[in-house]
Amino acid sequence: MRTHHCNEIRPGHIGETVTLIGWVNTVRDQGGVIFIDLRDREGITQCVFRSEVSPEAAELSHKLRSEDVVQVTGKVEERLKTDEVDTKNDNLETGEVEVAAAQLTIVNKADVLPFQLDKELSNEDLRLKHRYLDLRRPRLTSNLRQRHIITKAARDYLSADGFIEVETPILSKATPEGARDFLVPSRINPGRFYALPQAPQQYKQMLMVAGVEKYFQVARCFRDEDLRADRQPEFSQIDIEASFVSQDDIIGLIEGMLSSMFEQARGVEVPTPFERLTWHDAMDRYGSDKPERRIGMEMVDLTEELKDCEFRVFSGTVANGGVVKAINAKGFANISVGQVDKLTKLAQEAGAKGLAYIQARDTDRSTWRSPFVKRMTDGEVEALREKLNIEPGDLILFAADKWEPACDVLGRIRLEVADYQNLLEGNTALDFLWVTEFPLLAFDEEEGRYVAVHHPFTRPLKEDEENLRNGELDGLRAQAYDVVLNGYELGGGSIRIHESDLQSSMFKALGITEEEANTEFAHILEAFKFGAPPHGGIALGLDRVVMLACKEDSIREVIAFPKNNKGAEIMTSSPGTATSVALRDLRIKSTYVEKPKEE
Repeated sequence: MRTHHCNEIRPGHIGETVTLIGWVNTVRDQGGVIFIDLRDREGITQCVFRSEVSPEAAELSHKLRSEDVVQVTGKVEERLKTDEVDTKNDNLETGEVEVAAAQLTIVNKADVLPFQLDKELSNEDLRLKHRYLDLRRPRLTSNLRQRHIITKAARDYLSADGFIEVETPILSKATPEGARDFLVPSRINPGRFYALPQAPQQYKQMLMVAGVEKYFQVARCFRDEDLRADRQPEFSQIDIEASFVSQDDIIGLIEGMLSSMFEQARGVEVPTPFERLTWHDAMDRYGSDKPERRIGMEMVDLTEELKDCEFRVFSGTVANGGVVKAINAKGFANISVGQVDKLTKLAQEAGAKGLAYIQARDTDRSTWRSPFVKRMTDGEVEALREKLNIEPGDLILFAADKWEPACDVLGRIRLEVADYQNLLEGNTALDFLWVTEFPLLAFDEEEGRYVAVHHPFTRPLKEDEENLRNGELDGLRAQAYDVVLNGYELGGGSIRIHESDLQSSMFKALGITEEEANTEFAHILEAFKFGAPPHGGIALGLDRVVMLACKEDSIREVIAFPKNNKGAEIMTSSPGTATSVALRDLRIKSTYVEKPKEE
């Protein structure tokens, strides 16, 4: 139906007869002569309809409107000057030429669109309802192509390194650890349910026991959890596992793969190796286990300097075993009252009682605006000046609490202040980073038990293994590692447990009884008794990688048919209701009663 794509026509084609097909991007009537920009997936070519070339095509062209699907045949011509005006378009790759239409076929007419494709819409649900139109936008078309390039780059890189792609089951089994599962009732096994996999974790470890040695897949994963800009109930991850590897082996592999992916997608060279921070250092300096380092504002510990301060919020916290930390928002002393109130509310939502601050308006401390600075000695003030490099116009923000809550609160404040100051505006740098040595376990106060920070199959550091076996659970560290880019976690992994007895110790630490372990994880415990090799792996969130490569703010912009923030796929009205017959066959009865709509 065509001889060329719409972006292929160049001056070298002048004089040739070509056939193009695509969508009418724009229609312009200039003194009775119709010009259209014809668009396909690859780009745009201008077509002109003149009666002296084809009266029939010229007459039919007056019926065209945006998004009609048309086929145009004609001769390629150079765009000429009209009334001394140069009609060439330097913004188009095909801007030096046009097609003089000799034949026009309207393949399919388009109704009036529900929205204009050349305008950004704030109503995301309207976009998602007509996603087939939304995806015609060049930006989204480019995003889908970038996703393909990135996925192919990963497949090529891993295949070249000896990995083989293996598919694992989608209909799986629910386990007691992790997020909430999506359940699928089994018709032929009444009363029993499959679970859609949150990750292929157990299957890929079984592949290592099976001797596959190097496995990967682009896996579909499902988690029934609250949504946000970088979360979806179903998502894709580049899932990797390998036998006879160390943490350094996995890290080196991923650095090479990410470099290849971003070089092919964005044409940028990504230097390796990436810098590494322990989890403790990341929290201590940035208040986050996925730090955004491009904004600066590292946190400073002032515990020693303020332990005797008359301001009891500081000295009292230190006396009770806590810490005092601060950041310097350079040049932000003119923060508004409303912004201070918002930061205070954010701190309180994160668990703090309030937010202490100093607006250092000038060099003299008497000009500083703060609810507590008058209670500080000259020595304490000078210590702050030195450690925080306080200059006129700076804003100092504090957190005082136990170490981890203080780091968390100030880390959130740090990101919010950076947003107020637009510190990342125009910053296209790629800051890759590894965070290592995560805690193996965290104590859940509500449940009164330890939970796995990553998952139950993560191996402790060698020097902490014996403590796990002995039930000494405080302070255990994991052979776990996350790769971070610009404040986003791209993926996480670990070296795994491969011995049955150590895995049993881990289950016991998590409060999983021996009976529960033998019911839910019998296959793992048994498999590890038959010569399971040392192994480890990682999973990268493909949607998030593509989002960052495409410089988007939401993963919904790089997924063809995403769910909205209520978990609905609006175009097909999913999720939908089930018929009474379908529920009967599944032996299921819905107890949900729909509330009557308010008039």
